[in-house]
Amino acid sequence: MTTITPAPGSTAVGPGPVREANSVRLPPRRSRLRGIPLDYLWCEVRRPMRRSNLIFNLILPAVLYLALFRTGSSNADMPGGNFAMWMTIGIAVYGSAAASTSAAASIAVEKASGWMRTMRLTPLSTGGYVLTKIAGAMCMAVLPVGIVGLLGAATGARGTVAAWACGLVGAWASSAIFSALGLAIGLALRAEVVIHVPGLVITALAFCGDLFIPLSGTMLTIGRFTPMYGAAAIARWALTGGSTFGTAHDSLGWALVNAVCWFAGFALWAARRFTRSTGRV
Repeated sequence: MTTITPAPGSTAVGPGPVREANSVRLPPRRSRLRGIPLDYLWCEVRRPMRRSNLIFNLILPAVLYLALFRTGSSNADMPGGNFAMWMTIGIAVYGSAAASTSAAASIAVEKASGWMRTMRLTPLSTGGYVLTKIAGAMCMAVLPVGIVGLLGAATGARGTVAAWACGLVGAWASSAIFSALGLAIGLALRAEVVIHVPGLVITALAFCGDLFIPLSGTMLTIGRFTPMYGAAAIARWALTGGSTFGTAHDSLGWALVNAVCWFAGFALWAARRFTRSTGRV
């Protein structure tokens, strides 16, 4: 009969209770911020910086601003500034949405590579995963918002301090809505299809959401219920006071309801698609 002798320092396994020869120190609990693992978030923030579409997300808003900021009347002043400021905020919202949507939609590549099967083995919750992806995509929105703001300041955009602060911060904060949208699209569609979808969707929503051209009549009525309308109205509130070029806009409360409802809907859609991709219940 062969006798197996445990190696020095190893754990002896037998019919009795398991005893460890040496005490094992467990790794420290990873830091979290409201359910978001910070180390995973840091990886998400760094990865998009290496992507080739980063330059496109920075150049397109700048080109759009330079092409559109002189299309309005120079006398079209508003309570908090001028038309150039109105356009600056609109393009900042667009650039923020485009960058965050494309960054979040890149999850389709992870799904195609089988990464979702790996995520099934981790203790990361569905809510934590979705929030981490949204936060990582929102970090991508800082750059286009900053570039459009600098262009606006250099080309005659005039506004109060409140208009600048509300406009740029509101434009960046609106990226949460479109990060959730991009995440849901990336989880719902195949990688080869997702490449073309975010840009088309965001551009269509921008025209319907009163970002580029002041809407009126039927188009304004339809636009009030689109995702980008509430985000733009909130960002421009300190500038317009709720009205633009003589056209009455909805109240700030309606704009907030619009933004919150669309964010909740997109986030729930993304969470549902994540649970299906990982096989969780």
